[in-house]
Amino acid sequence: MIIAVDGMGGDLAPVEVVAGCVEAIQEFSDLFIIITGKEKLINNELSKYTYDKRKISIINAEDIISPNDPPVMAIRRKKDSSLSKALMLVKNKEADAVISGGSTGAFMAGALFIIGRIKGIDRPALAPIMPGKNSPFMVVDVGANAECKPKNLVQFALMGKVYFEKILNIHNPSVGLINIGTEEEKGNELTKNTYHLLKEANLNFVGNVEPREIPAGNVNVLVCDGFTGNTVLKMYEGTAFNLFDIIKGEIMSSFLGKLGGVLLKPTFKNIKKKFDYKEYGGAAFLGVEGICVKAHGSSDKKAFRNAIRQCINFHNGNIINNIKEELIKINDN
Repeated sequence: MIIAVDGMGGDLAPVEVVAGCVEAIQEFSDLFIIITGKEKLINNELSKYTYDKRKISIINAEDIISPNDPPVMAIRRKKDSSLSKALMLVKNKEADAVISGGSTGAFMAGALFIIGRIKGIDRPALAPIMPGKNSPFMVVDVGANAECKPKNLVQFALMGKVYFEKILNIHNPSVGLINIGTEEEKGNELTKNTYHLLKEANLNFVGNVEPREIPAGNVNVLVCDGFTGNTVLKMYEGTAFNLFDIIKGEIMSSFLGKLGGVLLKPTFKNIKKKFDYKEYGGAAFLGVEGICVKAHGSSDKKAFRNAIRQCINFHNGNIINNIKEELIKINDN
C-alpha cells in the first residue's frame, strides 16, 4: 500500500510527521510512503533515522496551506502546496490514501475538488472514532457540514455504519441521532425529519441520544450536523483534559494525595491512554473517492503512526466499495 502524507501539515510538522512515517514503515512490511513538502526540511529529519530508504520518498512542495487561509481559495491557488500534491497523488492513483494534520477546511475542500465525491453521496462527512466508557463510538459529522438536510444525515449514518462495522468488526452497529431529548417529537425540524427517515432506513436505529449519554459509548454511530458534532467533539476533548488536570492538581496538593497518586498511577495511566486521541490516529473523511484521514493538528509521531494504521485498515476493509454497495441497496429499495 502507498500512502501520501502531507509533510508540512500540523503544528509539529515536519518533525513528528517524519518520525511517525519512519515508525510506520518499520511496523508494516508492505507499506510505502510518499511525503510531500519542503524537500530540504524533510530530508534533514529523515537523516536522523536508520530505515529502508526504498520505502519513503519525497515530492517537493514549496507552498504551505495555513489554518488561516480560506480553504477553497487555498486549494485553487496553492497548487504547489504539500496538501494539494498529496491529494493529487490519490487522484492520479499514485497513492492509495492521504493523511494530513493541516487545515481541516482545506483538506475537505481538496478532497472534494481534487479527488471527488462518491456518486450518490451529497456531502462527505468527518467521522472520528472516540473513546467511551463502555466502548469506542463514532460521531458523524464533526465539522465538515455546518448546515445539513435530513437526507445528508441518513447518508452519514449509512457511511458510519459501514466504517464502524469494518474497522471495529462490530456487526450491524447501533445508530443514534444526537438530540436534546430521547422522545421522537423532540428537537428542531432537522432532527424530527431525520428521525423518521432513519426509522425507515435499513439500519439498527436506536432513536435519539442526549449529549449526556454520548460518553458512555453505548451507541456505536452517532449522527448529527457538523455544527452540533464539532461542538460535541470540542466539549468532550476539553472536559477530558480539564478533568485530568483537576485530578492531578488535587493529588499534588497534599502528602496523602501524592501517596495515593503513586498507588493509583497504573490506573490513571490506563484511563489516560483510553481517552488519548493519539490512540485513534485521526478522523476519516467519509464519502470521497479516496481514503482521506485527518490527523489532529497537534499530532505527534504516535498519532501519525496510528493514522497510517487507520488508512491501512480503511484500505483492507474495502470501505469505499462497501459504501457504494450500501447505496445500491438503498436505491433498490
